[in-house]
Amino acid sequence: MEAAPDFDPEAEACARPDDWHPPIPSALDLVIEADATISIHAAQRFARVDEMRRDALADASRHGYDLNDVIERSVRLELAAALAITEAAAGAMIAQADALVHRYPSVLESLAGARTTQRHAVDLVEAMDAVEPEFRGRLLPRALELAESLPVGTFRRQLRKLIESARSVTLTERHEHALQARRVFVENVDDGMAWLHALIPAVEVHAIHGRLTASAKVLAAHPDETRTLDQLRADVLCDILIDGVTDLLPSEARGIRPTAVVTVPALALLGAPGPGDDPQIASAEGVGPIPMDRARALCAGSAGWMRVLTHPETGMVLSVGRERYRPPPELRRLVQWRAETCMGPGCNIPAARCEIDHNVAWEHGGETSLNNLTPLCKGHHTIKHHGRWRVEQIADSGGALLWTSPAGRRYRVEPERRVPVFTATHPGPAPF
Repeated sequence: MEAAPDFDPEAEACARPDDWHPPIPSALDLVIEADATISIHAAQRFARVDEMRRDALADASRHGYDLNDVIERSVRLELAAALAITEAAAGAMIAQADALVHRYPSVLESLAGARTTQRHAVDLVEAMDAVEPEFRGRLLPRALELAESLPVGTFRRQLRKLIESARSVTLTERHEHALQARRVFVENVDDGMAWLHALIPAVEVHAIHGRLTASAKVLAAHPDETRTLDQLRADVLCDILIDGVTDLLPSEARGIRPTAVVTVPALALLGAPGPGDDPQIASAEGVGPIPMDRARALCAGSAGWMRVLTHPETGMVLSVGRERYRPPPELRRLVQWRAETCMGPGCNIPAARCEIDHNVAWEHGGETSLNNLTPLCKGHHTIKHHGRWRVEQIADSGGALLWTSPAGRRYRVEPERRVPVFTATHPGPAPF
């Protein structure tokens, strides 16, 4: 085989056009470069913090000191003083460094290579440390993949689901134990104000917040209303809990009831799990996995709970074409269920609180169909239409969106779920 000729930089320069200039990085390129540098330096800091701690312990051991807790406290104090941070923050940094160096070196390596951020790494460590040791080795590779590919908010949600799926066998037992701690308490603050805290099941919390938000939006639509959405939620909460009635609210707000979406494999719901179904895995919108017994109770409850069965259902409305602009309720719910949250990059606002957007605008010939609809929060909806971003639903992707920024950068956002497509194994009409 003939050897490749040596690279001649002078010849290369002569071959370039006279007006050639090296590409100039954009402002965003420089921000990304600075952020990558922060990740690299964060990894180095963790490694050096752990080295500092180990050196202090080794030095104490050589001099016959066995009070490791005193040495640890001394290291924490010195680090806090040197960095002008609190001892609590220094202690957290030491603990995170210990975890990354000794228990999760692959995460530290990813951080050092700027493939993930410090926030991702810290969240991953905290989540993995809370998992039973027998699950960590199996979950860590997939958790790291998620950290390297997803925005922080989406990563946290997916990581929680990953962990809960692995721990589903003990989910019912842990939920029953956690229920024993439910309570309501008051925390007084300044200026005649106080926090009302309630530790209650997450499904109920999201349903309550959804009802408050829906009522607040009705009030906010009044032309003379000046209160913010947060203020309106608080006022509606007081009206309901103190008076026990909603007579002071407009009639259209009084009829609002709490809603939540519970997703359960249909055969598992009936107590006969099919192939690949875990009879204990069910999920609630905005919450994640919930015990199967809890899911059965909710699915048997009032009409306020939307049941989505991941099994063929005839009559599912997937499109109304150009016949109508607003999607029918069944199609709207399907769009929300598929996404679970706003489909803006990194956004975690529940889909039930989002607006339904036509990816190809109705006035430009877009249809009211599943493959042209997606939930966007108010902010991302505004950006899509007025912020010079281009948003398109990727064909045959199951609802994934491709956001193209004014700078030409592309960001793919995946939906939480795929709408199942079933192929008949015998002659007959297709389910959809």
